[in-house]
Amino acid sequence: MHIGLIGGIGPAATDFYYRRLISIFAREKTALELTIVHADTPTLLGNLASHDAGAQVAIYTRLTNRLVSAGAEFVVITSIAGHFCIDAFKVVSPLPVVDMISEVSRAIETRGLKRIGILGTRIVMETGFYGAIKSAKIIAPAGQDLDDVHQAYISMAASGLVTDAQRSVFNSVSRKLLREQGAEAIMLGGTDLALVFNEHTAEFPLVDCAAIHVDAIAKLALS
Repeated sequence: MHIGLIGGIGPAATDFYYRRLISIFAREKTALELTIVHADTPTLLGNLASHDAGAQVAIYTRLTNRLVSAGAEFVVITSIAGHFCIDAFKVVSPLPVVDMISEVSRAIETRGLKRIGILGTRIVMETGFYGAIKSAKIIAPAGQDLDDVHQAYISMAASGLVTDAQRSVFNSVSRKLLREQGAEAIMLGGTDLALVFNEHTAEFPLVDCAAIHVDAIAKLALS
């Protein structure tokens, strides 16, 4: 199947999706059919901050119509922050939507995790991944830690690069969630956190939302 990605939000996340899909399809010895359209990170973050779901859905719909013209058979938003309006978008999307939130929820239930720390944007952390996880308690950083993670994440997502200072924030807060809040794993509640953590080399268990999402996309496309 022809995959349609709405990328650019942010650039590092799009790169993660693209490379992981290439790797999976190469391993399966199957040609990858893929088209990527570009959304704008500052525009998304502005709509997220003002809770303007309508404006963001209109952008997604316009971009998805381009994917339809390119032959895509379903659409994917390569951003957790970008899922703030996913339910509204699914109603009007010209293509079927592979929803990250649903895929991550299923993966957490399958793993049997009960307490999970979360990193990401403020709204993703404060809402516990948009309140979508019913089988586990999602624990957000508190106070200054939440502010520091949000600012570090926003800066990283906009630039597509992670600094040593940003990396230190994410690691320090993760250890605190594990040690002081009893988290069993850390949820990468922002797709650009692939710049910081690797599911194979991390020193603590991860719920890698982007990896879960990409694997679900590949499974559908390969079917």
